[in-house]
Amino acid sequence: MPNPADIALAKCATDRRLSDDDAYALASLPAGVPSVHDSLLEAATGLRDRHHGRDLTYSPKVFLPVTNLCRDRCTYCTFRRDPGDVGEWTMSPDEIAQWSRKGRELGCIEALMCLGDKPEVAFRGFTELLSSYGAASTAEYVYKACVIALDEGLLPHTNAGLLSKDEMAMLRPVNASMGLMLENISPRLRDRDMPHQWAPDKDPGPRLQMIAEAGELEIPFTTGILVGIGENEAERIGSLLAIRNLHEKYGHIQEVIVQNFRAKTDTKMDGAPELSDDDMVRTVALARLILGGEMNLQAPPNLSPAAHRHLIRAGINDWGGISPLTMDYVNPEAPWPHIDELRATCEAESATLGPRLPIYEPWTNERFLDARMAPVVAGFSSGRAGRNGAIAV
Repeated sequence: MPNPADIALAKCATDRRLSDDDAYALASLPAGVPSVHDSLLEAATGLRDRHHGRDLTYSPKVFLPVTNLCRDRCTYCTFRRDPGDVGEWTMSPDEIAQWSRKGRELGCIEALMCLGDKPEVAFRGFTELLSSYGAASTAEYVYKACVIALDEGLLPHTNAGLLSKDEMAMLRPVNASMGLMLENISPRLRDRDMPHQWAPDKDPGPRLQMIAEAGELEIPFTTGILVGIGENEAERIGSLLAIRNLHEKYGHIQEVIVQNFRAKTDTKMDGAPELSDDDMVRTVALARLILGGEMNLQAPPNLSPAAHRHLIRAGINDWGGISPLTMDYVNPEAPWPHIDELRATCEAESATLGPRLPIYEPWTNERFLDARMAPVVAGFSSGRAGRNGAIAV
């Protein structure tokens, strides 16, 4: 009788959709066995190549940490601050304009709006600061920040944590795309002594709801999983299947990120074991096989600097945002790779590397783009080349 995992791999070879049972069968394959590892990578590479070729992309971006105030207290995070903490910061409109302008001068396309969850709910004084900037809520201030970035020649992509459907509807006309990491569907990660115990906005239910509501609003959306924070492999597979189910229902998920945890000093998870490169590559390969060949799959290059060639073999077709101006404020210990070095790595794997927009080609249409955003995106897209949305800048 054929092995279920072999049946699943045979399906991948002919671009057939994996069932949930197929996905778990692949995950049951033993880790650390070279022949098994190679089989997963070979299947993932073939699936990627048939749909994307070997044209890899990245998004030249400015990382705008609009505010690092946050009501959540994830035990691995060094980004968040309380009012009065050293390093507390909310960007002013002038700073947003200056950074956007400088980024555009350096060839950036994307303005990543990244910030903490619902600071006005936790910190009364923050409402007063927002009011001084002419905004009644964090979401309203992000809207203003997006308008500023657009005026300076960038395309906004907002990742502002949990947003209501009304807030996303407000932000849609001034964003090329939006995003929220699912991280994991397991409520276990919110249990006592788990990483999300003190992070109400990391409850998987509301996060799944927001991703679904983004689909109802037809917003091009980026999501993904965070691996290595205490979840098991079955929970990773369940999270990928949940993302796939939402995309099959709404068609709006343009990109899935597999992001690995990095232990940081001065956090409760300082010293916690990080995912090995082999485990990270295995997870990426499983993600490619589960999500299918058409999905855009990303792994952040600054978080696995020694595994770039293996990540290409695991089926990624995108490296995500890389900035010539700003650091990764969520992972400040992990510098971006130099583009020339990353390009050389891609070429060593018979792949190309090119810049892209923060919205992928299949979503640049009237269904997914607000009428006010469409001509702006079209202006960037006029130099487009390649199968994967890469552009000339």
